[in-house]
Amino acid sequence: MEADTEIDMAELGEKIIEVIKTIYDPEIPVDIYELGLIYDVFINEDREVKILMTLTTPNCPVAESLPMEVEEKVKSMKMVTDAEVEITFDPPWSQELMSDEAKLELGML
Repeated sequence: MEADTEIDMAELGEKIIEVIKTIYDPEIPVDIYELGLIYDVFINEDREVKILMTLTTPNCPVAESLPMEVEEKVKSMKMVTDAEVEITFDPPWSQELMSDEAKLELGML
């Protein structure tokens, strides 16, 4: 039975990332995952999710709404019992954190 749980957790992690990829930074036409704003996604055995994320700048215009949107979208997933977003600026976001896909989209490659 344990193997099923592991597969489910890995699958759940992928599904959470798919949901996060539907959320875009309002100033940059790239989703927040490809931008490198998501540092980590933790899922415990009760399927409670904790997302560690950052913002492009501490005074980002969506500093309030973006984390809430991430939390709400992940919380609304059937397989998730709860979700919490923690904001960190350590390490601070930089363009190096962006995926090649995001850099390409923004004409940086």
